[in-house]
Amino acid sequence: MSHLLNAPTLSIIVPIFNEQDNIVALHQEIVAALSGKFTFEIIFVDDGSSDLSMQRAGNLKPLQYIRLRKNYGQTSAMDAGIKAAHNELIVTMDGDRQNDPADIECLVQFLLDNELDVVSGWRVNRKDSFMKKFVSRGANLIRGLIVKDSIHDSGCSLKVYRRTCFDHLNLYGEMHRFIPALLKIRGFNIGELAVNHRPRTAGVTKYNWKRTIKGFLDMISVWFWNKYAVRPLHLLGSLGIASLGLGFVFILWSLFLLIQRHDLSSTLQPFMALFFISLGLLFIVLGLIADMLTKIYYGMKINHAYYIQSTFENE
Repeated sequence: MSHLLNAPTLSIIVPIFNEQDNIVALHQEIVAALSGKFTFEIIFVDDGSSDLSMQRAGNLKPLQYIRLRKNYGQTSAMDAGIKAAHNELIVTMDGDRQNDPADIECLVQFLLDNELDVVSGWRVNRKDSFMKKFVSRGANLIRGLIVKDSIHDSGCSLKVYRRTCFDHLNLYGEMHRFIPALLKIRGFNIGELAVNHRPRTAGVTKYNWKRTIKGFLDMISVWFWNKYAVRPLHLLGSLGIASLGLGFVFILWSLFLLIQRHDLSSTLQPFMALFFISLGLLFIVLGLIADMLTKIYYGMKINHAYYIQSTFENE
């Protein structure tokens, strides 16, 4: 790994949002950690910062700086950086200096030695607040039950990917947390390695309860894509058949009451039968529509969820 000619080339992707006090030191750390070991490029993606992040990055070399028109979120910033990358391996990390650039070499070596497509960092000893760690561990537990990607710490941004992982993959929402899960669905080999995690020394965290809710909803989306992306009729059709079954039960119940000479106008059974029959038919129709939309989705190119304002590059 110490021989530059034998090492893979790296693209370091760092989403930035109001990190003016971290950006220079982070760049210096990355350069120090990789110089003489890899051929690399550094791509900072400014997710609509309102501070001096862009100005502070103006004289940093080497650097490709991409500025988005507004704050679209970390996932969109990461997607923009990945699409601008040129090298064999893509390394993603946070811009708050809590990820340690010194871990990149170990992650790359682990990926190569084990012939993996993705290596995700695992912050075994996190340097975050109790509440943030508590929410994160709860989310990881739920994710493990729903997504089952075998990753302990999906929230760790420090990851290494082979470039081919992102062929035909567009990121949106809070999906950056579930990239390993999405790639596992597609048959890529996933690994995990413990990494260093450092306390934040400058700037403020961008984490809030809204990101937790969005992340949970995106987790459900990943579960759906894993199970029913190419066959939504199997899900909605099953619900429809179950509902029709309940409707049939209420029909039989209503007939039984009718035979027993009950006044059906004062009972709920006929109305429940009508409700479940209608709901079942609705689920089946929605399943057919979703099936057609899926075919259209796979036959078209999806537009990006963000727009780039400007870029500059220092070599």
